[in-house]
Amino acid sequence: MKVSAIIVAAGVGSRAGGELPKQYNRLLGKPVLRWSIEAFLGADVEEVVVAIGLDQDDLFNTAIASLPARAVRGGATRTESVRAALNAISDTDVILIHDAARPGLSETTIRALIEAVCDGAPAVAPALPAADALQRVGADNVVVAEISRENLMRVQTPQAFNAAALRAAYAAAGEASFADDLAVIRAYGAETKLIAGDPRLMKITYPGDLEMLARLLDERFVSVGNGIDAHRFGEGDHVTLCGVRIPHEKGLLGHSDADAGWHALVDAILGALGEGDIGAHFPPSDPQWKGADSEKFLRHALQLADSAGATITHVDVTLVCERPKIGPHRDAMRARTAAVLDLPIERVSVKATTTERMGFLGREEGLAAYATATLLRR
Repeated sequence: MKVSAIIVAAGVGSRAGGELPKQYNRLLGKPVLRWSIEAFLGADVEEVVVAIGLDQDDLFNTAIASLPARAVRGGATRTESVRAALNAISDTDVILIHDAARPGLSETTIRALIEAVCDGAPAVAPALPAADALQRVGADNVVVAEISRENLMRVQTPQAFNAAALRAAYAAAGEASFADDLAVIRAYGAETKLIAGDPRLMKITYPGDLEMLARLLDERFVSVGNGIDAHRFGEGDHVTLCGVRIPHEKGLLGHSDADAGWHALVDAILGALGEGDIGAHFPPSDPQWKGADSEKFLRHALQLADSAGATITHVDVTLVCERPKIGPHRDAMRARTAAVLDLPIERVSVKATTTERMGFLGREEGLAAYATATLLRR
């Protein structure tokens, strides 16, 4: 069985506002049109044809990038655009027709529609019940009548069809125009069926719809990582903590600059990403990291987060030592860390504590750091 999809994307979307046609605006980082194409391909739809408008070729090619979808020139009406796309589709068994302005399409909905057609329905579409009170208005928005919600449904797309029945319906329709493709096939006399719709399939129509849909589709989650590091005191005249050089009668021993605060923070970020620990990325046995500035390590962790589509939202570093005193340098440490991670300073916490003279930290044999990083991931 072969399944093909048509995406109607020839409109200019003037009611939605903005400089671009709404199907080419960006939604959570990618063009609106691309969302639907990716959903169809993810559901194993073999052929995707997009009806686009005049002078939209460059926008289309940029939006799809390397995706296997092809364009045809759409018409002045939805019906004309679908007819043009139908003529470009080869032999197939099931055809789905979708509005580009409904990017919240899921593979689950696509598969349910295909299954319904394979079970014998000539035409099927997702729909939601009309939940709000319905009023008919006249001039100046004065209510002139109430409309019962009973048996009323809000029909969405994609609408799925037996390919032979759809082609026959369009052939019989001639040059007539219709509100949607269910209307075409109903005019032909074929039965249509509705299945459960999805609120995320809302259509981008008015200003503000894109932002609302972004909130519905933003499937981000919080990821938290922890890191711990410790270094022994040795000869020296300063320590470096969270990127700040602090005068001290001792130095910290380590293969790099021994910045325990940033080392713990790097481990925290790597932990939130599931990317191992700092030693796996910067082995102490590698001579290139001898005396290295730990800013390199922190920027590496930030780059890994960016590549994973993650955003660092908050970091917290606790330094454990008797001396040097951290308080006078705390704000400088926060500022340096915020600058490297490109965070507002209020999202960076640096604090200190002691062990009340207990253990190796209390004996001032070394210094330890604990860190937590909070990431927002998609």
